[in-house]
Amino acid sequence: MKKVWSISTTLRNPERLRNFLITLKEMQGCIWNKDAQLEFQIRLIKNRYYGYGNTQFYNGLSSEHIDLLEDINKKISMEDAKDIFESKNYVGASMRGRNSYKTLEKMGLATIKDRKIKITSLGEYLLSDNYDLGELFFRSFLKWQYPNPVDREFSDNTIYDLKPFILTLHLIKRVNELCSEKGLKEKGISRVEFEIFAQTLTHYKELDSQAEQLLEFRQRTESIKEYKLKKEFIEAFKEQFLYDFVNIENLSDYADNTIRYFRLTRLIYIRGGGYYIDLEPRRKVEIETLLKTYDGSAEKFTKDEYIDYISNINLPQLPWENAKNLNEIYNDLVRDIDKIFRENNLSKKSHTLFLASVKLREPSLTLKQFEEQEINRLREYRKLLLKQVLKIQLQDISKIDETIDSLKNIRTLDLKPSIALEKYITMALNIINDAKEIKPNSLLGDDGDFIFTAPANKPDIECYYESFNSICEVTMLTGRDQWHNEGQPVMRHFRDFEDKSSKENYCIFVAPQMHRDTINTFWFSLKYEYEGKKQKIIPLTITQIIDILEYIKLLKEDNKGFVHIRFQSFLESVVELKDDENINSSDEWLRAIPNIVKNFTDGKL
Repeated sequence: MKKVWSISTTLRNPERLRNFLITLKEMQGCIWNKDAQLEFQIRLIKNRYYGYGNTQFYNGLSSEHIDLLEDINKKISMEDAKDIFESKNYVGASMRGRNSYKTLEKMGLATIKDRKIKITSLGEYLLSDNYDLGELFFRSFLKWQYPNPVDREFSDNTIYDLKPFILTLHLIKRVNELCSEKGLKEKGISRVEFEIFAQTLTHYKELDSQAEQLLEFRQRTESIKEYKLKKEFIEAFKEQFLYDFVNIENLSDYADNTIRYFRLTRLIYIRGGGYYIDLEPRRKVEIETLLKTYDGSAEKFTKDEYIDYISNINLPQLPWENAKNLNEIYNDLVRDIDKIFRENNLSKKSHTLFLASVKLREPSLTLKQFEEQEINRLREYRKLLLKQVLKIQLQDISKIDETIDSLKNIRTLDLKPSIALEKYITMALNIINDAKEIKPNSLLGDDGDFIFTAPANKPDIECYYESFNSICEVTMLTGRDQWHNEGQPVMRHFRDFEDKSSKENYCIFVAPQMHRDTINTFWFSLKYEYEGKKQKIIPLTITQIIDILEYIKLLKEDNKGFVHIRFQSFLESVVELKDDENINSSDEWLRAIPNIVKNFTDGKL
């Protein structure tokens, strides 16, 4: 029996991978034996990267151990962590550490050299301050193959011979080619088609037949107009097509997760209202050269060769890293930016300066310098222009309604809720006032859309105004884990931001609701200090942001302006509650904020 491939559940939280790697680095150079494997798992508990907040893990632990794990103000010693681990009475205890390490090895983030723990160049990249998840996963997916020497699953080379990511790109390209030949619209493949036909590819030689079957399925599905009959046909087709696959129970979830992570590479994009997955047209040169170079088949490696290969961030050399292709990429970017200027009525002066800068391009750069400096500069400039275009579009009342509706239904959108919240709070901040720049640190696609959340070492959103600056941190967490994940990190991000800003600074914290421990932490920072100085942190619920947007919408409908000074006055009013003689606790502060919001939306502030 065959298996469908998918992104491992262990890769569903990249920050968890990074935390595991941070812990493993504490042991770099140690001999990787049973004692070290045990120590690694104990260190994960000590650092609260394993077990913390997991009610299943708490089963069998004493109340003292649970209290220690839950109280993040207390450090867990190695001795305490060892006691906690031993309380679990695991059979084959060192195996826990081996399993925690295995995911890092499969990703090429760590390896064992001469029996010693070593963080690889790919792992060091993930640990760096300016790591890009998109680049990390692109490098990993490019080399991901079945069979491979470190993975027992999919090891039967009579069934499996593929690189899943590369072969998926080939499948989308081939389906588009078939559509073109038949005079049909080229639109990539749908989520249902991805689920059935992409994740069931087991051999690169199946590509053509799989693409043809996909198109036949699409044409038959589109010919059925009644929804119920169409759904019945799809389910019957799935049952027949997948009859010899054994792991199809969660196929739809597998597909959603795989699409989400493939999108990180920036080589695919989502179209058709979020329903179709297509090749990213802005990366045409990269995709074409990649698919000409790799047919989607697995390569032959020994175990050591494979580990060295997947862990080296500089391998393989990318097929477009030559003068001809890099110049094509550069010229495509210039044309795309020129088009954005012309189609969106942006500054003519900036347009003229941009065209002049292209003519002054430095001719003596090496290929690597050309890619890292000139091409990346143009991509960043395009992002900046797309943000300007978005701000213009968001002045339309219909866009305000769309943002409000999305925030009201944040858990049911096509995007993962945490990503959706960063996206629509960014849009809300653009709508609210005349900021100089609203800068999300989220991972964005070439189309400017949100792909993944901001990295853990940066604020979610940075906001720059004429008279003040702010950051905005958002979370979908509502339990005590909100305090653990957001309390100290938010204040730390804010302090780093304050240290670089010469203006008055604020931090807006947005969540569905506030946990008492989070509010208590922010109240102490506001009322007393964090690292020796007070901080102006303003907690707002998603509902309160919606109320503010409704107010801004009314102003726009009445052709009334709204400037950032008024927004600053609102933020300052929340801060000044700390000096109210009737407010003496974090609970009282939190209960008073809705009145400030109401006064603001009633036009009294």
